[in-house]
Amino acid sequence: MAVLVSNPKNNAPDRRRPSSVSIRDVAKRAGVSIATVSRAVNRVPTVDPELVRRVRKAIEEVGYLPNTQARALVSGRSHLLGLIVSEITNPFFPELVQEFENLATAQGYEVLIGSTSYDPARTESLMRRLLQRNVDGVAVMTFGVEEELVKKLVEREFPLVFVDAGPSLPNIHVLKVDYAEGIRQGVQHLAALGHRKIAFISGPLEQRSPRVRRDAFLKAMREIGIDVPPEHEAEGTHTMEGGIVAMERLLTQDPLPTAVMCSNDMTAIGALHALYRTPLKVPRDISVVGFDDIHLAQFMLPPLTTVQMSCKSLAAAAVEALRAGIEPDHPKSSQKEWAIPTRLVVRQSSSFPPDSLPAKLKEGR
Repeated sequence: MAVLVSNPKNNAPDRRRPSSVSIRDVAKRAGVSIATVSRAVNRVPTVDPELVRRVRKAIEEVGYLPNTQARALVSGRSHLLGLIVSEITNPFFPELVQEFENLATAQGYEVLIGSTSYDPARTESLMRRLLQRNVDGVAVMTFGVEEELVKKLVEREFPLVFVDAGPSLPNIHVLKVDYAEGIRQGVQHLAALGHRKIAFISGPLEQRSPRVRRDAFLKAMREIGIDVPPEHEAEGTHTMEGGIVAMERLLTQDPLPTAVMCSNDMTAIGALHALYRTPLKVPRDISVVGFDDIHLAQFMLPPLTTVQMSCKSLAAAAVEALRAGIEPDHPKSSQKEWAIPTRLVVRQSSSFPPDSLPAKLKEGR
């Protein structure tokens, strides 16, 4: 049962405390039954939209603040979704949070959010705190949850969404990112421009997602007949600082790579910063390609060529996968995996390798 506020005498907002009125007052204001108000508040889909509009108007007039705990006791659901992300300093994750929250709110859910800073112990603690808040399901969007931790997180059979991999258990849904296709497009783009000395800056290789991205790069390079020498692989941290350090390490090689692919955009931005400190110019002397296509990528100088992994697609799949596990009548309740496509977005940070004929013609040499 929801606790509601009303002023039956006129249309002015009621100034009484919410606890001083009942659902009966809101029903009188809206001109509907108490049962209709309860169903509208609990978002029962069979309620006529016009009645829902009237109830919401009455709620707005009286300044209604819902008692979510009481509503959960009545419906058996909290209408809360948990969202766990890796960090908030990487713009990819705030963008993901915004999309997830927008989509969840539109479906009648509220969102509780936590960040892990890539710490497994913090991830486990966040999960347990969300369970204590009686969330209906949790999307673990960290791109770095290890298998042992996953086993701990699925002790209870309630809806969970993971990225890349998850156990084959009831109510576990997995978002499968197609890293291979986007990275293949990036490698083939650089090869078509004439690059053969292509280096790669990975994320922390103890995590699954960076390993998958690195392996996808090596496979794409083999497909075009090129073996990558060990000195053209550098491990980063998926941060700008890590990108700077890794790029500086690559710049000590002789010969230099003519292009560098990066495991995420923050790494690529760090690489651009490291190159800015040198006489080398991007893309005249070296091309740089990122991964994620964060909003900031298009505003870099030069604008960053990158592989797009759409935040909106990820968020939409995560919300739908959770709903599929929560709502018995959801049309995709039996679906366990959700494909997330990737594609190359070409901007101005990639061009012909230096000293190639196209480059010379472009420079007017």
